[in-house]
Amino acid sequence: MGTVRRPRTPREKYGEELKLRRIAAGLTQEALGEMVVCSPTLISHWEAGRRLPKPDDARRIDVALGTDGFFARWLEDLDSKFAQFFTAVAELECEATEVRLYGLSLIPGLLQTDAYARAVFQAYRPNYRADELDKLIVNRMERGRVLSKSMTPIAWALLDEASLRRRIGGPQVMAEQLRKVADMAESGRLRLHVLPFAAGAHALLESALYLLDFADAAPLAYVEGLRTGNLMDDPTLVAACQASYTLALSEAASQQNSVGLVRAIAEEHEHAQHQPHRH
Repeated sequence: MGTVRRPRTPREKYGEELKLRRIAAGLTQEALGEMVVCSPTLISHWEAGRRLPKPDDARRIDVALGTDGFFARWLEDLDSKFAQFFTAVAELECEATEVRLYGLSLIPGLLQTDAYARAVFQAYRPNYRADELDKLIVNRMERGRVLSKSMTPIAWALLDEASLRRRIGGPQVMAEQLRKVADMAESGRLRLHVLPFAAGAHALLESALYLLDFADAAPLAYVEGLRTGNLMDDPTLVAACQASYTLALSEAASQQNSVGLVRAIAEEHEHAQHQPHRH
């Protein structure tokens, strides 16, 4: 049985097409680099899907290969709305058949409300402009639609109790956020489990985790830290991440009890909204 390769991102498909068209034109990477006015190494990065050409480069590629604006037009669709380290994940989650999310201190992005996402983005930036925040939030809400369009992908959410209690955006924002998650679970769209504080140490204490499964490609695992993210396709690492998720899941409350806990904490946030501040 052959090795199952991971799914190709749109930018990798772009690079593969560029390589095919270059070879069909009888050009080496060096020759195309001279025509596009860039190094052969950069051509190699483009063809491997590691980087994308700038618009001017794409136009010169079209002239060099006689592709009548093909690569320039395609590039417009690949202009990422996300941080570079997350771009591939955003592109691939649309093709997944199953996603498993683990939220350590934050509700995962796919499940966030507009107001919760805004508070998170503001906290990451000491200086921000409202229009920039608006673009980030639109992108995040657009990602979330992958869970509203149909019942694919199957979605699991494993949430640490810390992510339910940290008051992102204030009491009202948190109450609305938690009710959204509980509603998704009760509608059947989301399989929800909570790791309560009482569970103590568990296998996912160190990191948030995102697992992606595909119908005809190998599974992936993604972990994220401050200003960085790691998309893993090494089978050994992915299997280890899957095992950690399963192990942590075994410590979690049942779906029914988890939904009850999420709603109870939402009520606590709601009541805090009406409590006088104490100094």
